[in-house]
Amino acid sequence: MRAERVLAEHRRFRAALEDPEEVQRDLLGSILERNSDTAFGREHRLACVRGLDDLRRAVPIRTHQELMPWIERAMGGEQAVLTADDPVVYFSSSGSTGREKHIPVTRSYMQGTFLPFYHASFAPLLQSLPQALSMPGAVLNLWQDPTSPISRTGHGQPHIGASQVDYSKFGEDSAVGFGNDAEWSRIPAELATAGPWDRSYYKLRLAAEQDIRIVIGVNPAMVAGLPYMLRTLWPRLAADLRAGTLDGRPHTRPDPERADEFERYAQRFGTLLPYHLWPRLSAVFVWNSALASLYLPRVRETYGPGVRLFGAPVASCEGPAAVPVDQRPGAPLYVPGCVYEFVPADGPVTADSETLAATELEPGQDYHLVLTHVGGLYRCAVTDIVRVVGYQGRTPRIEYAGRDVVHSAAGERLSEAVAVRALRAACHDAGAEIRNATFRLAGAGPGGRYQVAVAFAGPSAPALGAALDARLAEQCPGYREGRRSGCIGPAEVIEVHPDAFLREWERAVRGGQRPPRVKDRVFLPGEEVWERLVASAAPEAA
Repeated sequence: MRAERVLAEHRRFRAALEDPEEVQRDLLGSILERNSDTAFGREHRLACVRGLDDLRRAVPIRTHQELMPWIERAMGGEQAVLTADDPVVYFSSSGSTGREKHIPVTRSYMQGTFLPFYHASFAPLLQSLPQALSMPGAVLNLWQDPTSPISRTGHGQPHIGASQVDYSKFGEDSAVGFGNDAEWSRIPAELATAGPWDRSYYKLRLAAEQDIRIVIGVNPAMVAGLPYMLRTLWPRLAADLRAGTLDGRPHTRPDPERADEFERYAQRFGTLLPYHLWPRLSAVFVWNSALASLYLPRVRETYGPGVRLFGAPVASCEGPAAVPVDQRPGAPLYVPGCVYEFVPADGPVTADSETLAATELEPGQDYHLVLTHVGGLYRCAVTDIVRVVGYQGRTPRIEYAGRDVVHSAAGERLSEAVAVRALRAACHDAGAEIRNATFRLAGAGPGGRYQVAVAFAGPSAPALGAALDARLAEQCPGYREGRRSGCIGPAEVIEVHPDAFLREWERAVRGGQRPPRVKDRVFLPGEEVWERLVASAAPEAA
């Protein structure tokens, strides 16, 4: 990745923040000009649309699933269905429901929206640590893995995550991610078909011989997972280093001195930590809001006392949302990339929901995000909730607040965003530090209650349950009324083993899920994982 491109895209983005209305208006005009003569455009009379109000009248809000009839036509080979240029690949994501998504990715979207967003996102890191990013071998990129095995749609097109994109196929050799251009980072061809768990180990083994200064993690579950992998796999790592092998195969010269060093650290500290491998590590690039904000401070300590967390951009598989400009909370909306609309998150988003433009948002409020972009999504409601934390110029700063998932025992509509805010405040009240947590609604209707499985990072906090109950009542009026009426039982905290969530992460990766796809869940979608979590031994029972 070229530094000059990163900085140029970031300057272009910063310039757009002072006049977001004009930028959004011009962007909508260019999308309509390019794509109005398509099957979707003709059906919705996009050639007659002259602005956002016209678009609202012409196109109902839809989810990705509701757009699938048009997407399936494009996958089947029909041309000009949603876009003038045909999709090249389809982005995948399991989404909130677990149903696999197929997001069309065209050349014009990649070159005009995704890659400018992608480049601009690295600017704060580059501006703060230019020398580290320019050093050969100094970056460990956990997130991006363009050589990993890919899936395909039923019609044979690549069906991949954004972390698997080979940008050279779009004429963008300069977009190779930081760390992926180093010779040492390439997994040998004979190991290329290995599963995600072994590929993650290979990355760790290859990086163990380098002077890593920056870790690009993006997904906080991966950032938390690396110290856990070291803790469980350091004997394998030391043996490979001692023999100069990669998974038992000859790879580099034997390094018994480095292996001895690692073994001394492990004996002294009971484990091997990232800063033992890389004492000059200075930064981790990662999402740091929502549930991750509760556990990343303690995870950061395992990377080193001086390590800084740099915010990764806010995005979904449907499209980009925000790009950091500094290390303050939140990031400005990426107004050059998508036309954005917002629906207050205190209710559901529907086909005819009234929407707000970017400049009409209120700080401290949660919103459903609806986006339109040149890649063929028109007024698509993404499955994420964002929170406005302030403004940058005349553009709102947002942060990811949680999935668009709502639970109710007695009509209270408890969202992920509210649940996390209540848990954060309750941890402060009870003096609790946690490694991770997840909610579930136990029982439906009168008498139902919320249970929270919590892995503590320090001592147990017996007061957390009462504190959480009080904070849920404060944050959610429906919960407060349900508790008063007796329709909702008191919140219950169930302590689980400190490694319970990390073991689930390992189980998912060993089971074939690529690490970028294995994410925290505020509310678990099923009972099987919950049963394993609560069955794990708490510290006093271990």
